Amino acid sequence: MSDLVAVGFNDTMKADEVLWRLRTLQSEDLVDLEDAVVVIRDQSGKIQLKQSVDLVGAQASAGLIAGTFLGGLIGMLFLNPTAGFLLGGMFGASAGALSGSLADYGIDDDFIASLAETIPNNSSALFVLARKARQDKVLAALSDVGGKVLKTSLSPDQEKRLRETLEGSAKPAGTTAT
Repeated sequence: MSDLVAVGFNDTMKADEVLWRLRTLQSEDLVDLEDAVVVIRDQSGKIQLKQSVDLVGAQASAGLIAGTFLGGLIGMLFLNPTAGFLLGGMFGASAGALSGSLADYGIDDDFIASLAETIPNNSSALFVLARKARQDKVLAALSDVGGKVLKTSLSPDQEKRLRETLEGSAKPAGTTAT
């Protein structure tokens, strides 16, 4: 099961920076991101969403390939493979783009929109859906980013550790409070 974490930042660029760091951690197999969305609220209050997964483009490409292949096969049956490739590619890309625009993958768009309304002007938020993570390594890598946890599906203990890390109050291992 995937865990959802939404973190708000006092800077419009910070969410992008943290997502970049998470992608670096993903390349090191320390986290497995299923989906991520950056929300930016500018000075005037306008909200911009940056989806990390472009479903329209991905589905259109897949549809183009499948449509071209099937169109070529059908065209061979009717002795006109060139027309089959062209028509199949056009219809396949169109169908793929349509299915991509209708698909809702990962984090629910309505949830993102409702939570985005709560962040202040001139700030950003990062929504992450992670399949798995090496929590100790990820928290260490993000210990200097700041931010405020807006919503999470983590266990209470995990959420507390995340909040402490983002707020900069987490104690290094082996130290005691005085």
